[in-house]
Amino acid sequence: MDRPLYISHYSKIENGRISVDGNAIFHTDEAQFFAFIKQAFKNQQIDYSKFYKMDNLSKLAFLAAEVLLNEEEDKEDIALVLSNKSASLDTDVKYQGSIQDAANFFPSPAVFVYTLANICGGEIGIRHGMKSEHVFFVSDEFDAVTIFNYATYLIKSLKAKKVLCGWVELFEENYKAVLYLVEERGTALHTTDTINKLVKN
Repeated sequence: MDRPLYISHYSKIENGRISVDGNAIFHTDEAQFFAFIKQAFKNQQIDYSKFYKMDNLSKLAFLAAEVLLNEEEDKEDIALVLSNKSASLDTDVKYQGSIQDAANFFPSPAVFVYTLANICGGEIGIRHGMKSEHVFFVSDEFDAVTIFNYATYLIKSLKAKKVLCGWVELFEENYKAVLYLVEERGTALHTTDTINKLVKN
């Protein structure tokens, strides 16, 4: 019989609050995402200047992963399975605006590079030296079955020792990130019910 998999740790970012395993590590009443994420990044005392060049979706995903993985020792064999609803629409709108402005037509390559949702996973992978699988799904709602099956397959087929999964949604001022680490040891069984409750609550 296959050994069960577990969720060992999780992080959430929503409504100006960051938590790890249910414990708040940062909170502010700042309503604007840009100001909130900047404050949160400084609060965590992370030395990574590239953060300020990222688009908002990547900043959200990066910080959710950072607070979750900062105590992980072996990150090379961690795979990434992420998803959201809006893909890179927040950045797409900004980039399209720069193209449509005939009087100020200066589309930026630095913005264009973030018009793919999976770039946020790339930023996480670069930061933590991950060399395993990386996939990004886009769907109207969190698809627990797909995420569960993909994560399970990656570990059972020995393509990864652990899988960082979750939902990273951002469009304008609406944002939510829920990331969780799946592995052979942990505190909660890795089931579709468990991850649905974790992501949707």
